[in-house]
Amino acid sequence: MTDLPARGALTFSQAISRQPIRAWSIAAFAICLLTLICDGMDAQLLGLVAPLVIEDFGVDRGTFGWALSAALVGFGIGSWGFGWLGDKIGRRWSLAASTMVFSLATIASAWSLDVWDMAFWRLIGGLGFGGAYSTAIALAGDWLPDRWRAVGVTTISVGTPAGGTVVSLITPTLLESYDWRGTFIIVGSMAMLVVLLVIFALRESPQFLLARGRTQEAHKVASRVLDEPFELVPDSHAAQQGGEVDGGLFTRANLRLIVGVGIAFGGAALVAYGMLNWGTTFLTAKGFELGLASYAVSVGGMTSIASSIAAGFLIHRFGSKRLFIALCIGLIATLLVLMLRLEPMDAASSNADRWIIVALYGLAAAIFSCAVASMYAVMTHGYPTSCRAAGIGLGILISRIGAFAASKFGGDLIDAGQGSMVPFFTGLMVSALLIGLSAFVIDRHVPPPARS
Repeated sequence: MTDLPARGALTFSQAISRQPIRAWSIAAFAICLLTLICDGMDAQLLGLVAPLVIEDFGVDRGTFGWALSAALVGFGIGSWGFGWLGDKIGRRWSLAASTMVFSLATIASAWSLDVWDMAFWRLIGGLGFGGAYSTAIALAGDWLPDRWRAVGVTTISVGTPAGGTVVSLITPTLLESYDWRGTFIIVGSMAMLVVLLVIFALRESPQFLLARGRTQEAHKVASRVLDEPFELVPDSHAAQQGGEVDGGLFTRANLRLIVGVGIAFGGAALVAYGMLNWGTTFLTAKGFELGLASYAVSVGGMTSIASSIAAGFLIHRFGSKRLFIALCIGLIATLLVLMLRLEPMDAASSNADRWIIVALYGLAAAIFSCAVASMYAVMTHGYPTSCRAAGIGLGILISRIGAFAASKFGGDLIDAGQGSMVPFFTGLMVSALLIGLSAFVIDRHVPPPARS
C-alpha cells in the first residue's frame, strides 16, 4: 500500500476495535461456528446409534467401549497437531483439512465390519474433531475485535454440544429411512459441504498474515472489514517481546500460561467428565430412577450451554482472574452441598429432595462449563498470533488427561465408598480447587475493563 494516511502503525486487532463490528467478521465467526456444529454432529452420532451397532456387531458393551473412547484419544492429539499445523500453514487450511478428515472418517465408519474397524475410524475422526475445534476457535478469535473476542470465543465453544443436540433430533428420522450405516454417510456428507464453505468463503486473518510477513496480502484482506486503510503491523504481544516472536509455543515467555491453563483445564475437565459420565451411576445408586437420573444429566447439558455463552460476558465484565477464583469457590461449595444432600438419600427419599439434587447438578454443570469456556478466552487472549492455534490445541490435549482420569477412575471412587459418595465428590472438589490455583499461575489473564 502506498497512499496510507499518517495515522501511525496499528495492529489489525487495534484497527478493527476502533470501529463497529462488520459483516465479514460476523460471517467468519458464523462459518467457524457451523464447522463446530458439524463437528458435534459427527462426534455424537456413534453414541446415539450405539445400541444398533452393538447388536449388529454382536459384542458386549464393554468391548464396544473401545470404539466410543477412540475418538476421545484422537481428539486430544488432533487438537494440538492440527493447531500446530494451523500456525504453520494457516488456520483456514488447517480447519478445512481437519473438517475433511472427520467427515471422511464418519463416512468410512459406515463400512465397519466389527468394533475394531469402528474404533480405527473413530480414532481418525477424533483427530479431525480436535483439529477443527482448536483451529476454528483461533480463527474466529482472530477476526473479532477486542470487545467481542471473549464473548465470541466462549459462544463458539458451544458449537460442538449444539451439534450433538441437532444430530439427536434428526437421527431418529434418518434411521426410519436408512439404517445406521446410511445415517453415518448422510451426516458425514453434510460436513463435506462445510469444507467447501471454509475453502471458498473464509480468508486467513490479517494478523496471522502479518505475523508471517505477508504484509501486502494482509492489507488486502483487512480491507474487507476496515472502513479506512491503516498501516498494519504484527501484534506486539507480550510473548513476542525480547526477540521471541518466532520462538514458537514452548518458550519461557509462554511457560506460566501453558502450566496455568493446563492445571485449570485438567481440573475442570475432570469435574466435567466425572459428573457427566458417572452422573446416572451415582444418582441411581442413591435411589433415583434411571429416567430422572438421565433427566438430571440433560438439565446439566442445557445449563452448560447457557453458562458457556455467559462466560464471555462475565470475563468482559470482571476479567478472567476474578472469574476463575469465583468459579473455584462456587464449584467447591456446590459440590459440597450436593454431596451432603445426596449422601443420606435412598429409594424412600421424597420427590422434593430429588428435585433439589437435579437443581444442584444443573448448577454444578453450569459452573464447570463456564470454567471450561473461560479457558478458550484466556488462551485466545494470552497466546501470540504465531502460536495461538497450537496453544489452544495443547490446552485441549491436556484437558483430555483430566477427562481420561475421570472416565477411568470415577467408577473406582464410587465403588470405594461402598454406598457413600464422599470419596467420589472429594476427588471432584480437589480437582475444582485447581481452577482457583491456576488464577495465580497464569500471567496473561483477560483484564477487566478499565475504570474511567
